[in-house]
Amino acid sequence: MTARIFKPAKNAMQSGKARTKEWQLDFEPEVPRVVEPLMGWTSSSDMKQQVSLHFVTKEEAIAYCEANGIAYEVAEPKDSIRRRVAYADNFAFRRSEPWTH
Repeated sequence: MTARIFKPAKNAMQSGKARTKEWQLDFEPEVPRVVEPLMGWTSSSDMKQQVSLHFVTKEEAIAYCEANGIAYEVAEPKDSIRRRVAYADNFAFRRSEPWTH
């Protein structure tokens, strides 16, 4: 039973960063998923795949794993590159392509 500790990525459908501040602990699957032949749904007998724990800090998640004897690996988050953009840049003379509607 191995756990993965990480910070979730920002939702691609939204511009906000909600639910990306805390650390998440998910268990790696021990049993592969099986496709049911009748309906085509995927299922698994591994109940730990449904467990997702949230912690405020990385140290709390590591302490939880060590207290319960769970092997873990930590995935450090990558810093996002923030690009400064202004509305006036749409009409700037240094723009490579002319602005059109």
